[in-house]
Amino acid sequence: MRCAELEGAADGWGKASNRADAARDRIDKQLLAGLTAAQEGEAARAAVGRLRALGRNLSYIYTECGLVRTTLNSLAQDLRGPQRQLQYALEEAGGLGLTVQVDGSVSYPEAGEDPFTKERLRGGTASGHAYLRSAPPAGFTSPNPLAAKAQAIADRIARALSGAAEIDARYAETLRKLTARDGLKVTAAMWADASGDAAAVRALTADYLRAAIPHEATAAERLAWWRGLTAEQREEYLAVHPDLIGNLDGIPATVRDAANRDNLALLMGKLEGAEDDRSRTMLAGLRSIDGQLRAGGHPPMFLLGIGDEGNGRAIVSYGNPDTARNVSAYVPGLGTGLDESFAEDDLKRARDTWMGAQEYDASTASIVWLGYDAPQLSLDDIPGNSDVMFTDRAEAGASAYGGFMAGIAATNENENPHVTAVGHSYGSLTVGQAAQRDGGIPGVDDIVLVGSPGTGADSADELGVGRGHVYVGAAENDPVTRAPAKAEAQGMGMGALGGASAGAVLGGPVGAAVGGAGGATAAYFAQDAQTRESEIWFGTDPAHEDFGARRFRVDDGPHLVVGGVQAHSNYFDPDRDEVSARNVAKIVAGRGHSISSQDPR
Repeated sequence: MRCAELEGAADGWGKASNRADAARDRIDKQLLAGLTAAQEGEAARAAVGRLRALGRNLSYIYTECGLVRTTLNSLAQDLRGPQRQLQYALEEAGGLGLTVQVDGSVSYPEAGEDPFTKERLRGGTASGHAYLRSAPPAGFTSPNPLAAKAQAIADRIARALSGAAEIDARYAETLRKLTARDGLKVTAAMWADASGDAAAVRALTADYLRAAIPHEATAAERLAWWRGLTAEQREEYLAVHPDLIGNLDGIPATVRDAANRDNLALLMGKLEGAEDDRSRTMLAGLRSIDGQLRAGGHPPMFLLGIGDEGNGRAIVSYGNPDTARNVSAYVPGLGTGLDESFAEDDLKRARDTWMGAQEYDASTASIVWLGYDAPQLSLDDIPGNSDVMFTDRAEAGASAYGGFMAGIAATNENENPHVTAVGHSYGSLTVGQAAQRDGGIPGVDDIVLVGSPGTGADSADELGVGRGHVYVGAAENDPVTRAPAKAEAQGMGMGALGGASAGAVLGGPVGAAVGGAGGATAAYFAQDAQTRESEIWFGTDPAHEDFGARRFRVDDGPHLVVGGVQAHSNYFDPDRDEVSARNVAKIVAGRGHSISSQDPR
């Protein structure tokens, strides 16, 4: 088959994919939006349900047709190699006066002469061998000088045909899988099948598309690469590699959103029916995010990242970060993973920040960035937990966060956007580590740290934006902001062990408990005397005067005895801590000069 015919068929599948994409966009952006805004009642709700089901069906058609298109295009590209080899062999045979038979064998005429009889050497036919092991020994070759050349050409033809047959078999196997079940409704099982289809096509077409993606380039270079693609090339990348394009820093937000929404459906299909706790937990989070995206409303949501690696990845923006003058990116901390809690609580924090900032500047986008594996523990588990004792996860997250912010800086369309990095809990350590990397956090003007156990820095001057642009919120009853310095914590542990041993000798289990508590307290004060007052777990307390940041007013929060660790979670919530939420919103909107201040510790 001619490769052009395969590409023509691919174009047809591409048109079907594009029509499905356009139809679902019309449903999502026009019909549903108009219906929900103008109609109420049972009939309207039923119509909305049917339209959403139709939109999901069209998404499935878009994905499957796109996979067929790319498979055919990749097949055409892979076949061109054997096709060129065959063409060169045929041209050489013609130049030598050899005849290529239908079965690929090569006939040669009489040539040369027998040294004894002086008669011309007979002609013959050489059969090709695709593999050297199947070729006859060299001694059996005819003395006719054209025989060896005919054999070499026949072997090249055999190798070209064999290579083409192998390629055809591989692609045929994948194409046979790209079939849909009969019926008018796309089910969860069909999406699970589509996820497998996508994985198969990605593996098969790696050289055709994936190899050209500039993974090691800068965000600005990736943006230039994307802009330099043809419309057809972009369509293929979005159809086959939404997982890569949607998570590639430097790609425009609207493109990432479209890619990630498609990849979200594939991820849910992949995890559907899984029986392990991790998959079920992640699937619940994905479904919650999917429901919020489909609900629409205001502000518009942009899905800038999604993935199932590690504890899960999700990046959601309220407002378009490419067009907004003010952009903030909040990094969550302890215990955060891709689950229902993240989809409800952390997304709400970003949305609350967006709503608060609207009072000061309507051109705002507020992002929640879960692009790393935060320590998976509760505050009660902190003592002795290695994940939170060390900076490894924060350092890994810092690199990813810096790359993401470089992408935001590259794609934002404003001449001088105002960008704020926001870190909560262990996320503030991640932001702090990112700020201390060479060049700091790309494009960031202000840094907000709330509920922070430290940043690894001794001073706000080390964070790259100037101490006047580092803002800190620390509730008096937030235990994380008062985490003891490592030396103090280690002393408490050794003191508790020694005290418990002595107490056990004197008074059994009760004596051990009393002795352990007493030993820990004594050791704490002993170490405290040798430790700077401003030192907490990860360096200098950001809320302390020694750090030099601007501390903004927050509510003290409920006492540990009354509200547990609630004070650690209230900073963004206007209902629970109105003054803190308002201050964060002011900073994000570029109004840091008007915050209500609080004296440093």
